[in-house]
Amino acid sequence: QVQLVESGGGLVQAGGSLRVSCAASGRTFSSYTMAWFRQAPGKEREFVARISTNGGSTYYADFVKGRFTISRNNAENTVYLQMNSLKPEDTAVYHCAAALLYGMSAPGSYAYWGQGTQVTVSS
Repeated sequence: QVQLVESGGGLVQAGGSLRVSCAASGRTFSSYTMAWFRQAPGKEREFVARISTNGGSTYYADFVKGRFTISRNNAENTVYLQMNSLKPEDTAVYHCAAALLYGMSAPGSYAYWGQGTQVTVSS
């Protein structure tokens, strides 16, 4: 069991940067694969990035490769998503999620979810 709370969302101009954070509860954070998803109004939730338990493996959706970086600090029970070169189409609610297995991109593969943080990119 893990509880997740996102923070760091906000309004940023196109081309700018933003870092969102996800704080997890408990001592077992390091046992979980972590991922970021996003959902825009009227659209389905889509995979953004995932990171393995020790941070050794990462995987990104094609539309964010070269722009976004996922990282984690297990000592602080926190996962981050650094977003650079932001575009208006990146506007969405960004959710973090946790799973006990690594290698999946489908939302249904993740058992635990945060409430989300709004990221708005102005043109």
